[in-house]
Formats: sequence, structure tokens, C-alpha cells
Amino acid sequence: MAFHSLNHRSQSPAPLAEINTTPLVDVMLVLLVIFIVTAPLLNKAVTVDLPKANSQNLQQAPKAINVSLDKAGKIYLDGEMIDFSKFEASLYAKRGIGETPSLHFRADRETPYERVAQVLATAQKLGLSKMAFITIPENSSQSIKP
Repeated sequence: MAFHSLNHRSQSPAPLAEINTTPLVDVMLVLLVIFIVTAPLLNKAVTVDLPKANSQNLQQAPKAINVSLDKAGKIYLDGEMIDFSKFEASLYAKRGIGETPSLHFRADRETPYERVAQVLATAQKLGLSKMAFITIPENSSQSIKP
């Protein structure tokens, strides 16, 4: 803190450029002590002796329907070739009632886009909103059979 004498009234005092950091340090030390004291209290858990029982895991693998298109536009539903006129009914039967399986979709790179759009629109119309497009990595030389 700076003190000014009363004799220099004609001169304007220079602004103080000092920041008092003592209150800031005091507050930070208090917060540090509070966190050090309360941190061990947050990790305490109630010790409970749980009963033992034999049970099976209820998680089931999610159902998936595989749809493949070859370059000629032929549709394969779970590996079986199917006519497009019967595709919607067969897909509905595979879907089941009350279930929402995911659709794993494979298409040859030379498949006409119109056929791909028709298959995806049919799947969407039946309520299959979970779709996965199956591809292979660029550096791989393998091919996937329908």
C-alpha cells in the first residue's frame, strides 16, 4: 500500500499497479484443506455380505439379419437367394413381431444404386432402423461371399 503526503496536492498521484494476492492465497489454502479432508469420505462404501447364487447371464446376442446384393442385383437374405417380389414378406418374417434386429448389409461395388436404394427403403419401411454396412479394409485382398 502506498502512502502519499498532503504536501503534494498539486500533483496527481500515480495509479497503483500492485495486486494484493494474500486473500487469494488464503482462500485457495482453505479450499485445499477442505478437499483434503472430504476426499477420503467420498470413497467409503458400505460393506455388505452378499448372498451367493448360481444364475445364468441373461444377455443375449442381438439378432441380426444379413442382406447381400451381388453385382447382378440378386438379393440374398441370410445366405439364401430370394426374388425381389418376395423380399419384403421374407424380411418381415425374419424380423419377427415386437423385435427390432439390426440389418447387416453387403453390396458388391458394381451393384446398381437403384437396387441398393430399393432394398434399404424396404428395410426402412419395415422398421429396421439399425443398419450396418459391411465392408472390408482397403489393404485386404479378401472377398466376402453372400
